[in-house]
Amino acid sequence: MLIDRIQKKTAVIGVVGLGYVGLPLAVAFAEAGYQVIGIDTDQNKLDAIRRADIKVINQGRLQAKDWERTSEADMFIVCVPTPITGDKKPDLSYITDAVRQIKGKLSSRDSLVILESSTYPGTTRDVVLPILDGAAKYVAYSPERVDPGSKEFNIKNTPKLVGGIDKESTELATLLYEQIVDKVVPVSSVEVAETAKLYENVFRNVNIALANEMALICERIGVSVWEVIDAAATKPFGFMPFYPGPGVGGHCIGTDDYYLIDKARECGWRFDLDTLALSINEAMPSRVAKWIASTLYPERTNVEGTKILVLGVAFKRDVSDVRESPSVKLINILSSWGADVLYNDPYVPILSDRVVSEELDDELLESADCVVIATDHSCYDWVRIVDKAIMVFDTRNATKGIASEKIYRLGERKTE
Repeated sequence: MLIDRIQKKTAVIGVVGLGYVGLPLAVAFAEAGYQVIGIDTDQNKLDAIRRADIKVINQGRLQAKDWERTSEADMFIVCVPTPITGDKKPDLSYITDAVRQIKGKLSSRDSLVILESSTYPGTTRDVVLPILDGAAKYVAYSPERVDPGSKEFNIKNTPKLVGGIDKESTELATLLYEQIVDKVVPVSSVEVAETAKLYENVFRNVNIALANEMALICERIGVSVWEVIDAAATKPFGFMPFYPGPGVGGHCIGTDDYYLIDKARECGWRFDLDTLALSINEAMPSRVAKWIASTLYPERTNVEGTKILVLGVAFKRDVSDVRESPSVKLINILSSWGADVLYNDPYVPILSDRVVSEELDDELLESADCVVIATDHSCYDWVRIVDKAIMVFDTRNATKGIASEKIYRLGERKTE
C-alpha cells in the first residue's frame, strides 16, 4: 500500500517543475531518504542542475530528467508556473500539460498526485481530476509557500496546508509532507487550500497598495511615509507594517490575484477591492518615473537626455528573479521618455541580449544625473553610493539614517 511505502521511504516521488519551488522540494524529499525524479522541460535548466554540486544528485537519490526519460513513480507533485494571459485570464496550460504526462507515468492506480501551483479554487477537482480520469486514487492540493531570498523561512519551518479530494487523499498527502515539514495543516477540502493560497497573496497586494497610496498622500501632506509607518508599527495589536515601493513583482503578487478575480466574476461577484489594489500597484512604476522626472527637472518634468542609473532589477531584495519586476518596468518607462538608463544588479548580470549590468564603480556613480534605488539588495554600500552620486532617488528607504541633501525618498517631500 502507498501509506506503507511513504512510511518506509520506498516510494518514488516525481516533482514536476524544477524552479524556485520545485527544486528545493525535490532536494528536501531526497535528503529525507526518498528516491526522487525531478522533471522539467527546460533542457538548459536540467543540464545546470546535473552540473550543480548538490549532494543528493551526486548520491543518485535525485535525478533531473525530461518527460521522455522519466520512469514511473508512486506519486507526483506539480510545481509548474500559472501565468496570466494578455487579457489577464488564468493560463492553466502548464498544469494541464503536466497532468497529461503524469497520467502515463504513475506506477499504479494506488498513486498520489498533488498540485502545488497557485491557481483558482476548483482547479484540482474540476481540471486535474478529469484529466487523470481515475489514473490516481489520491489527489490533493498543497499550495507552495516560498519566500525567495529569505534566510528565516524555508520548507522545513513553514507550515504546509493540505487539502484532498477526500479524507484519504488529505491523510496521505499530510503524511508525505510530514516527512520534510515541521507542521502540516490539513484542511477540509482542496477548495479551501486553493482559496487560502490566493487570499494570502491578495492580503499582501491590498496592503502594499495601501502603503503606496499612503506614500503619495504623505508626500503631499509633507510628512515621511516611512516615519508614519514606523510610528504606526509601535502599536502592539491591530497593525501590521507594509511598505511602499516602485510597484510589485514576482510570480505571485499581482498575478495570482487575477485568478481569484476571475473566479469571483464566474460566481457573479465583482472583487472591487483587489481590482483597485492591482490598478494602484500596477501604476506605481509610472508614478515613480514621473516623480523622478519632476525631481530632476521640477519645471519641465522631462528626463530626455539625462543619464539615470537604476540599482537593482530583481523584483525583491537579494534574489535574481526579474519576473514582473517593477524595476524593469521603471527602466522601460524612463527609456521611452528619452533617458539614457543603465542598471547595476549583482544578482542579474544580464537582463537581455543587449542590456547587461554595469560595473558599479565611482565613475559610473559620479556620471549619472540620478541614481535610482529600485531594489535594495543588502550587498550595496549605501554610504558610498550617496557619497559619489549627484542625486539619489530612493524608492525603498534603503538610505534610512543617512543624512544628505542629495537624497530624495519616495513618500517624502524634499524640504530646503
